[in-house]
Amino acid sequence: MARLPLTMACGPYDRMEALAQGIVQPEGIDLRYLGIQSPPEIFARMIKTRSFDIAEMSLAHYFIMRARGEFPFIAIPVFPSRVFRHGFIFINKSSNIKTPKDLEGRRIGVQEYRQTAGVWVRGILQHEYGVNLDTIEWLEGGVNEPRPADHEMDLRPVRPIKLSLIPEDRTLNEMLEAGEIDAYFGARRPVAMDKGKNVARLFPDYRVREKDFYRRTGFHPIMHTLVIREDLYREQPWVAESLYKAIEESKRWVLKQMRFSGAQRFMLPWLHEEIAEMDELMGSDPWPYGVEKNRRILEAFMQYLVDQHFIEKPAKIDDMFAPIINWTE
Repeated sequence: MARLPLTMACGPYDRMEALAQGIVQPEGIDLRYLGIQSPPEIFARMIKTRSFDIAEMSLAHYFIMRARGEFPFIAIPVFPSRVFRHGFIFINKSSNIKTPKDLEGRRIGVQEYRQTAGVWVRGILQHEYGVNLDTIEWLEGGVNEPRPADHEMDLRPVRPIKLSLIPEDRTLNEMLEAGEIDAYFGARRPVAMDKGKNVARLFPDYRVREKDFYRRTGFHPIMHTLVIREDLYREQPWVAESLYKAIEESKRWVLKQMRFSGAQRFMLPWLHEEIAEMDELMGSDPWPYGVEKNRRILEAFMQYLVDQHFIEKPAKIDDMFAPIINWTE
């Protein structure tokens, strides 16, 4: 029986390497893996032109649109991108911002207000540090390069907030360096952090704070999930489990490869020391897939979307994902 040809767009991640190279092959599927560096490109091509059968997708965009009943894709509980975000809050040194509460009432830049990284930072600031987000004036635009408005992708809250777009020929990076905004946070590091004079992190000890955050909450912030065209899933529901099993196997493969001590796989001088630290903090599965292993973090993120006025009430997490029997549990 011929295998079903499908195209999958996802980042060129180590956890997907065995899948991309064909070392691991999903049962019944002839998979064409497109390793695309830019996640926003993948999201836009999937949403606007249905360019792929399977694609990496912003968790915020997916949860918001799926909860609103306006998204023709279904996710499987795979999370290709996770990033701790305490280190992505940047301030102008002259703004007199010393603590998270000092962000209240300020002008803060965000690349896209609906960006998953921004949702995470706001959620952490509100729930961990008591910051009143409703007091903040938000300015949206490109970080290091100008970014025009994209009304199809730029989801807006369901309640009014103080949000405006910066001019299309300006960047948040230059505005932060000049003191025209007090702070910026998001997924991109502003160039002025390295090449300017006036930008610093809110949390210079961000790694300490991120590890403490993980120990207390168990949260390694999820940025992206993986979606399948819903029409494909309805016609071929077995595809979801076949992909999930293969992606789990691909992850196990790279975890084994990166631990090979004869020669270091990645250009990190203290790679094995970093792996040992990761193991001590996160255990044997540092990058868990599946709904049950991630239920608490997914429910917390859903609540952040309610708090930030993207949706009126939390949607059920189980309704967000194709049901998967995880035979590895």
